[in-house]
Amino acid sequence: MPKESANTQQYTRPSTRFGALWHYPDFLKLWTGETVSLIGSQVTTLALPLTAVILLKATPVQMGLLNAVGFAPFLFLTLFAGVWIDHHRRRPILVATNIGRGVLLGLIPLFALLGMLRIEYLYIIAALAGCLTMLFYLAFQAFLPTLLPREQLVEGNSKLSVSQSVAEIGGPGLAGILVQWISAPLAVVVDALSFFVAAGSLLLVRTPEPRPAASIDLRSLLPEISEGFRVTFLNRYLRAFAGEAASYNLFWQVILTVFMLYAVRELHYSSGIIGLLFAVGSVGALCGAALTSPVARRIGVGFTILGAAALSDATLLVLPGITSSTPGALGFLLGAFFLQGIGITGCNVHVDSIRQTLIPDRLRGRANASYRLLVSGALPVGALLGGFLGAWIGLRLTLLVGALGLLSTWLWIVFSPVPKLRSPSTLVDELATSALEKPGETNVGMLD
Repeated sequence: MPKESANTQQYTRPSTRFGALWHYPDFLKLWTGETVSLIGSQVTTLALPLTAVILLKATPVQMGLLNAVGFAPFLFLTLFAGVWIDHHRRRPILVATNIGRGVLLGLIPLFALLGMLRIEYLYIIAALAGCLTMLFYLAFQAFLPTLLPREQLVEGNSKLSVSQSVAEIGGPGLAGILVQWISAPLAVVVDALSFFVAAGSLLLVRTPEPRPAASIDLRSLLPEISEGFRVTFLNRYLRAFAGEAASYNLFWQVILTVFMLYAVRELHYSSGIIGLLFAVGSVGALCGAALTSPVARRIGVGFTILGAAALSDATLLVLPGITSSTPGALGFLLGAFFLQGIGITGCNVHVDSIRQTLIPDRLRGRANASYRLLVSGALPVGALLGGFLGAWIGLRLTLLVGALGLLSTWLWIVFSPVPKLRSPSTLVDELATSALEKPGETNVGMLD
């Protein structure tokens, strides 16, 4: 989006010069730092639960609690954080949250070396780091459109998705090696250091941000939160995206909460094999990031989103059917994770770009917050559900519940206007017509 303004009526049609972002040095700084951070975070994604499973002998309920506390801030603090972000510059928030997460995660290897590590300490660290991650995510989603013109947002999101995929390819493998070499808690130090690198790269960014809104008036807090809800849930596209993502996150977290326990205790996989599964899924995500734009040009953005969502939903049905660690069973698991990766990234690249296009700059913080309340708020609910189901009906049946639940999530896209969307420019034309028909109103897209 334009650096000085962000109104959906000022959209410039997408540039045909894919690759133009190599001429945006501030984006390259942001991209480099975020790539390093993403690689570090993938190490923690594997090392933290393995610390709980292997070192601390966590139960399914404890694993559910550990996953839940990290996402709980999205459920309880997101709305207020979104309004607060709209009244502050985003770059200092990004720097501070990266430094804070680096310090917090550095406590895990420190406590392990001192022989003081307990599951309760992991709960506290995960909860505090979750608060900072929530602030970072909301600020990042609001900051990127001020750094790039709108015609480059798809390319920017694609490059960030590629970084995410590359990190997820190399990160789990690196984590598996580090866990076997220096133990799971000490492997987390890689993530702690990566956050400091990301903070340093953000300090080098020089693109000025628009002046934030005036300081928060407590009397206007609830009306501002309400405005964020209206932007998100009165828009047919944003509402469909939120519903699909929230239901997907709920059931995926059910699966993820018990999968590590199932892989270690039932399938007897090593940390290296578990890392390989997630890495192969990320190879699929990398393929999805590379293929999604050409596919969208051929069949349309809407059908691309729909097909990608259906692919990511259906492939994990194979999980509860895996009962042994034979090479054939491992091959099925690798294929499922690979196809899931293609589907998730193929969907997210276009969804993120459409959301950033539809939401005006002054509302981005609170609109992203209302969206995150539903989408990320489903994660702790899914984690707790997965933990309690794992203790009640067993790990394998819990995997089946999660896989069956995922099959329903793509229906949010089916029963929405998304499949009819040929290209983002079509959406912009509809927005322009809507704005002309409703002069003087806040443009939140096509309302029901």
